[in-house]
Amino acid sequence: MRQPRPAPSTGTGTGDRVTLDEVFFDVVFVLTVTQLAHALETHLNWAGFGRSALILGLLWYLYTGYAWLNNHLPPRQNATRLLLFAGMAGFLLSAVALPDALTGGGALFAVGYLAVVAVHLILFLHTNARSGALRLAPYNLTAALLVLVAAAFTGPAVPALWAAAVFTQSVLPYLLPRLSWTGVPDAFHLRPAHFVERHGLLVIVALGESVVTIGMGVPADEPTAATAAAIVLALAVPVALWWTYFTDTRPATAALAAAAPAARSQMAARTYVFPHFLLLLGVISTVAGLHAAVARPDEPATTGAALALGGGVALYLVGIAAVRRALRVPIPLARLVAAVAALATVAIGVTLPVTVQLVTTIAILVLMLVTDTRRSTRRGDDERTSLEAERA
Repeated sequence: MRQPRPAPSTGTGTGDRVTLDEVFFDVVFVLTVTQLAHALETHLNWAGFGRSALILGLLWYLYTGYAWLNNHLPPRQNATRLLLFAGMAGFLLSAVALPDALTGGGALFAVGYLAVVAVHLILFLHTNARSGALRLAPYNLTAALLVLVAAAFTGPAVPALWAAAVFTQSVLPYLLPRLSWTGVPDAFHLRPAHFVERHGLLVIVALGESVVTIGMGVPADEPTAATAAAIVLALAVPVALWWTYFTDTRPATAALAAAAPAARSQMAARTYVFPHFLLLLGVISTVAGLHAAVARPDEPATTGAALALGGGVALYLVGIAAVRRALRVPIPLARLVAAVAALATVAIGVTLPVTVQLVTTIAILVLMLVTDTRRSTRRGDDERTSLEAERA
């Protein structure tokens, strides 16, 4: 039986709203974040962090690719939805196989990842960004094949092949713009509101999943007062991170909308690939630290757990700063100071009960948000005063 083909998209792509199918896709992808946080908690050392960064780097690049895809081709037809479901299945297989992906159990991961790449390319060829998709194909397919080859090896060859896959997929196109999609930014027609909302919803789901992980870290025996306090404090951290992210979504939409089409695509790539990779890696690290804190709230943390918490928050804030820099939006000094201060809480976590590190981290984030709010209020008052003076 002949399979139905997705109809080519018309105009410049989808509307400004994210569809429910895309939200469901994000829920499936966020299992990756949960699995990486669990893997990092199991191996709270630099090697574990490096593995998490390598795996997230490979999968995140393809997630952003699906965000670009759905910006052009919304999943409104059944054929498109079915293929998008196949992409979800590929991500799910990769996430399930993730804990052993670099230690001899990479075959299932590689199969899932190859499916993710193949579906992405098939769907993108049915959009009005076909020329860009054709230039994208060699890099993504080569990366998928390198991961597949890595599944046949053990030892140092595995991370080496994975690193080569990440390099081929996310770095090499920028080094060869005449031979890659980066050389034809005008092939992509970005809808700013949809693109910003899509990534914002992913951050919501990722931070929401972190709350689930906090609950899973509660000891099975009778919770103590210290445990209850740690749970509440641990919840405050993702809330503050959420608040920080969503103060920037309106400026992001405005900055992308103000750019010319080709410049808009380049700005979106600079904003939502590497900076959001740092941001999500910060979420993964923070979740691992919070999980450990809830498990033993009245004891000092291990060096790895304290660094995961303080360093994760700092990395998240660095990612936020990188987003603003890519959008050419001013970076509040409070954000940078808060990142340094969060990293400094590691010294507290390894010497005092980890609850103290939690309280200090929350205080830093709250102070940062209050400073940001006052700064925004003053700027708004200055703009209104200037406007009134001009009218007078």
